[in-house]
Amino acid sequence: MGFLRQTDRYEPQTWTVSELTNYIRDLFEVDFRLQDVELEGEISNFTQARSGHLYFTLKDANAQLKCVMWRSAAERLRLLPQDGDAVVVHGRISIYEAGGVYQLYADRLQPAGRGDLALAFERLKQQLSDEGLFDAAHKQPIPAFPRKIGIVTSADAAALRDILNVLARRWPLVQVLIAPTLVQGNDAPPQIVRALRWLDGRTDIDTILVSRGGGSMEDLWAFNDERVARAIFAAQHPIISGVGHEVDFTISDFVADLRAPTPSAAAELAVPDIAEIAPLLAGVQAHLHGVMADHLAQKQRQVQTLSRHLSLLSPRGRVDSHRQRLDMLHGRLAQAMQRKLAKAEGRLAVVQAQLAAVGPLATLSRGYAIVRDADGRVIRSVGQVAAGDGLEVQVGDGRFPVQVQKA
Repeated sequence: MGFLRQTDRYEPQTWTVSELTNYIRDLFEVDFRLQDVELEGEISNFTQARSGHLYFTLKDANAQLKCVMWRSAAERLRLLPQDGDAVVVHGRISIYEAGGVYQLYADRLQPAGRGDLALAFERLKQQLSDEGLFDAAHKQPIPAFPRKIGIVTSADAAALRDILNVLARRWPLVQVLIAPTLVQGNDAPPQIVRALRWLDGRTDIDTILVSRGGGSMEDLWAFNDERVARAIFAAQHPIISGVGHEVDFTISDFVADLRAPTPSAAAELAVPDIAEIAPLLAGVQAHLHGVMADHLAQKQRQVQTLSRHLSLLSPRGRVDSHRQRLDMLHGRLAQAMQRKLAKAEGRLAVVQAQLAAVGPLATLSRGYAIVRDADGRVIRSVGQVAAGDGLEVQVGDGRFPVQVQKA
């Protein structure tokens, strides 16, 4: 469809608004340069809908452009932008047909210029601090003797090997459950949150370690993500954060119940040292053995004394006597019941003979009959029947139908 149609000569064509809007949208979408654009500007009129979609305007000194970012892309943002933020936005240009405006459909957004990560870090830190997520009142004590520890980290990271080595050396009794996850990149925060929630939902976990090795601020940024921070704060189990090196600090460190400077240090804080506990345990064990030996000897003497008393007071003889008497009484009861049943059967036979003698069947057997109408009523008078009525006659050995010829 074109704005001019070619016949013998060019003539204007009448379009609907929808047709023209669709045509302009097609022009945008076939221009590859407009389908992969990156713009720098300042955020204004920022709003987040209940659906999770973001709507804002990107402007500079001379122009402005409406932008939308769907929830699927917005969930990957480290921090939501605010009005006045300088940002770099990537996306594609198309037409919003209902509004008749062209806009940028953004799929990536990041602060513009150097130092913006630090600014985002401080902004989120201040926000969560104001909400009370760092307060000491919310910190849980770390169990002194954990039986099972959950670890959230990369499965192939050197940090995990360091943690396992420390745990095996300091407290080999502890069991370890690893929830592997990405620890770097845009996909890392939701995976870390899922791993945390999975471990926290178990009932056999005592402590959870969240860790990764050192790196740049960008490398560690997954642990500055608000979703990760809130998942740590919401956890029911105590959490130790061991991210980066001694000089590195992340939001996760502030929210966790205990911060360790390194992953290895997190493992050391999570378990006691068996080398320090073993001598104490040996002394306690020796003391317990002595106490138990004395206790068992005392109980054995008590058992022997009670056994002698029981043999003298045993009711076995009386029980055997009562058992024999019970068998005898049972036999007598059975005989009495048999005699009583026999008498009752004799009386029943006499009564049955008497009933048979005076019953209607005996009368019928002597030549009498019982006549009933179709409803089963006994006919006692000729006035109860009329010519043509069907009747039933019962005699001594059965029944047969009859019909009244004349009444």
